[in-house]
Amino acid sequence: MEGKKISDLFINGQIRDKEVRVIGADGEQLGIMSSREAQALADEAGLDLVKIAPTAKPPVCKIVDYGKYKYDQMRKEKEARKKQHTVEVKEIRLSPNIDTNDLNTKTNAARKFLSKGDRVKITLRFRGREMAHMQSSKHILDDLAEALADIATVEKAPKVEGRSMTMFLTGKK
Repeated sequence: MEGKKISDLFINGQIRDKEVRVIGADGEQLGIMSSREAQALADEAGLDLVKIAPTAKPPVCKIVDYGKYKYDQMRKEKEARKKQHTVEVKEIRLSPNIDTNDLNTKTNAARKFLSKGDRVKITLRFRGREMAHMQSSKHILDDLAEALADIATVEKAPKVEGRSMTMFLTGKK
């Protein structure tokens, strides 16, 4: 079995360290020995010598079937990715002359997004003459934040950006 480098692991002939700590095929510590002795043990067992902890002093090598070891590593990474939850930013758009029932519907939508663990960006969009009354419409965002105060906190306070006013909410932990 010649040495070849796949990813960041050194195997067999690529291990150039003088001394390595060796772990056997069934997980027992075989102690510290030269890399030649460790390679001889791996060849004797018909397996590969894989450097699993290159930064340790001395580096740690394990006698394993490299293909099976790589497969197990990929399976563990895949499982970790499966359990990971990515936080998305959901946007809710409002207008300054929104009715109370419409506002309640939007509040319920925001509540649903927050309960799933997402961040919510609430945008209050102004058109035409509504631009003259921007500050008087700020209470809409404040009311919405107050209605969601039991499950959310204001991450970024309402801020005017061009023709819109935005606010970010995140779920309480």
